[in-house]
Amino acid sequence: MLMAMKLEHPVNDKNSLENECVILLHGLARSAHSMDKMAERLTAQGYKVLNIDYPSRSYSIEQLAEKTISDALLQCEGMPVSFVTHSMGGILVRQFLSNHTVKNLNKVVMLGPPNKGTEIVDKLSNIPGFHLVNGDAGMQLGTGALSVPNQLGKANFDVGIIAGTQSINLILSSLIPDTDDGKVSVESTKVEGMNDHIEMPTTHVFMMRNDAVIEQVLHYLKQGKFEH
Repeated sequence: MLMAMKLEHPVNDKNSLENECVILLHGLARSAHSMDKMAERLTAQGYKVLNIDYPSRSYSIEQLAEKTISDALLQCEGMPVSFVTHSMGGILVRQFLSNHTVKNLNKVVMLGPPNKGTEIVDKLSNIPGFHLVNGDAGMQLGTGALSVPNQLGKANFDVGIIAGTQSINLILSSLIPDTDDGKVSVESTKVEGMNDHIEMPTTHVFMMRNDAVIEQVLHYLKQGKFEH
C-alpha cells in the first residue's frame, strides 16, 4: 500500500474554514507523525486536514507523487486545496503539478524544500548504505542538471517557501555551501516563480514543529504572504 491517510476533523466555530482542504506531505525517511503538530494547528483553525503517510524510501519521486497526491485529492473533491510540505514533500508537489492541473489549487507552502537539490546527495550517494537508507527518491535529489528538482522548471502556482538557517549536524553542513539548515542550503530552497520566501532560525529536522514556522504557514495560507 503506497500511502496511509490521517484525516483531521475541523473544529466547529464561526471562523471555520472546513470548506478548504489542506494536504500535508512529510519529507524523506519521515512519517506523517512528523507533521502532527502542524495538522493540529491547522485543524484548530478550521481547515479540513489530510496528514498523508507515504513510503518515501520505497519508490521514485515520480511514482510517489502520482499515487500519493492523486489519492489525496480524491478526499478534497469540490474543495479548494492547499499543500503544506516538508523537504522532499515539496518536490512531490512540483512533480505532480508538472503533469497535472489542479483546478481548485489554492496555495502551497514548502518548508526546507531541496528545490535545487542538495550537495549531500552529490557527495554521499556513492557511500555504501546511502541508497538503502534514502531509497530511489533520495538518490534523485542531487544538485546536477539531471536531478528531478532541476528538471521540473519554474513554479506556475502560488508558492511560499520557508528556509531554515540553523543546523544541528555540523558534519553535513560542512558539505553544503553558505547558510543551510543541516540538509539544504537557503539558496537551494528557492525556485523560479515563487511568490514569497523567508529565512527563519530553525533546523531542517524540526522546522515543521517550530511554533514560529507554523504561524508563518498559517499567515501565508490566509494572506498569501509571510509576515516579514
